[in-house]
Amino acid sequence: MAALSSSTALSSSSVNGLHQRIAFSSPPPFLLPQRFLSAKLSLQCRRNSHPNMVLMEDGAAVTTPTHVKNETPLNELNERLVLGTSLEESNDAAGFDMNGDESTVSITVVGASGDLAKKKIFPALFALYYEGFLPKHFTIFGYARSKMTDAELRNMVSRTLTCRIDKRENCDEKMDEFLKRCFYHSGQYDSQENFAALDKKLMAHEGGRVSNRLFYLSIPPNIFIDAVRCASSSASSGNGWTRVIVEKPFGRDSESSAAMTKSLKQYLKEDQIFRIDHYLGKELVENLSVLRFSNLIFEPLWSRQYIRNVQLIFSEDFGTEGRGGYFDHYGIIRDIMQNHLLQILALFAMETPVSLDAEDTRNEKVKVLRSMRPLRLEDVVTGQYKSHTKGGVSYPAYTDDKTVSKDSLTPTFAAAALFIDNARWDGVPFLMKAGKALHTRRTEIRVQFRHVPGNLYNRNFGTDLDRATNELVIRVQPDEAIYLKINNKVPGLGMRLDRSHLNLHYAARYSKEIPDAYERLLLDAIEGERRLFIRSDELDAAWALFTPLLKELEEKKIIPEYYPYGSRGPVGAHYLAARYNVRWGDLGVEQ
Repeated sequence: MAALSSSTALSSSSVNGLHQRIAFSSPPPFLLPQRFLSAKLSLQCRRNSHPNMVLMEDGAAVTTPTHVKNETPLNELNERLVLGTSLEESNDAAGFDMNGDESTVSITVVGASGDLAKKKIFPALFALYYEGFLPKHFTIFGYARSKMTDAELRNMVSRTLTCRIDKRENCDEKMDEFLKRCFYHSGQYDSQENFAALDKKLMAHEGGRVSNRLFYLSIPPNIFIDAVRCASSSASSGNGWTRVIVEKPFGRDSESSAAMTKSLKQYLKEDQIFRIDHYLGKELVENLSVLRFSNLIFEPLWSRQYIRNVQLIFSEDFGTEGRGGYFDHYGIIRDIMQNHLLQILALFAMETPVSLDAEDTRNEKVKVLRSMRPLRLEDVVTGQYKSHTKGGVSYPAYTDDKTVSKDSLTPTFAAAALFIDNARWDGVPFLMKAGKALHTRRTEIRVQFRHVPGNLYNRNFGTDLDRATNELVIRVQPDEAIYLKINNKVPGLGMRLDRSHLNLHYAARYSKEIPDAYERLLLDAIEGERRLFIRSDELDAAWALFTPLLKELEEKKIIPEYYPYGSRGPVGAHYLAARYNVRWGDLGVEQ
């Protein structure tokens, strides 16, 4: 986004001063999708007094004189055409319109005293403010049951704020400015009176401007509906938009998810609900569609003709320390596979959308999910970590957690083979693996291509043809990277082949630190961009795939395979992969 701003340069102005011409060293931003027109660019245009751009015949943009209050509908239409927005989008994005002085954004973090709010949401909001992505007029309110003053909230929030982005000298000054915009209101989550009192405080800070309100529900799912009911009836905006961000889990199965959706829609429209999966905000996940659809070398290969298997791997090197009670109610399949990994799979496997519009992208994801073959119990392996001593250090078993039952069968590891029954992916196994207390922490997508037919150099690889397989690896976290494994000749007079990497290592290529996923998703919610949020029919399709499996596991009381804390997981996962002639790509991970 910043690149768009920096590439815009004022080249000349007309003699009479009525128009100023703007030349672009890259395609003009108004020719790009709305998602990439950042708030920062809009605000910068306003600060530079160029709010009213008009497209000229030669491709340049010109600005007209500042609008007066009785501006014509034609001028308003010109603004919307230039920005590539519809009438609805123009009204919907009130927090970022060209007349931003007339609107304000109020962000209420419901559950402000919790860990998620302290560690992720407030730091993300500060990062957006620090980089200039929040609108001129904004207010942040914390709402929770805890008794707290504004000063105490600011003190709590200040402990987690950092100017990690580029260590600017005005860090302390920015923090002080941000904290002055933060306030607190104590109340019950099911009290309309408490939310009505919050509404009065919000109105006082909004100062008569058009009020746009965003509620972030950082609370347990069993009180979502009460909070939504009260916020909707007592604290929603009267003249702007009202949006609600809902954190996972979105139910435990199809029935509970459908019930939650039905209850939410009693008080909100679908386009007001932003179901957040923070993995969709990660840089490498968002880059998936760019990598595939903007590079000619990949799209022709993205099918069963050339891809042998796809692996989606999630591993953590720690257990459920501190959240065993929550985790035992859901397990690794609900916690990771049904949402994070399945969302990545849908983005990876979808057909080319009609446009980058949110609904077009989400339509294609839903098609993938509905095309997936029902999961069979024999295509799933579950595991649970047990205690282990390594290097004189003892690591606890999952059931050693005091909040977990000693006879719990909840899986902390799962591997599954999934299939998409459509023309592009017929017969290609998509292998998922997710686990806690494993030997390393990483999330990655591994694409293993087919063997070269009639390979002239087979004898140089011996009997292990997998060593000659090309593999594309997208490392989502940590140490983000995209690399392609290729075969090449080792320099010398002999014919010795080697496996090398074409490596895009983000830390080496880009000096700017990658934003946290919550920053991107919060900004999208403020802008009304829904592409990275989950639609209700998408959620239904995801649960329809996993619910029968989960019920079968629980009804049959399937005992998970035990694996030592800090190991590579259950042996059964390797047998599952071998059944489909696949070797897990992370077995010999290059450091």
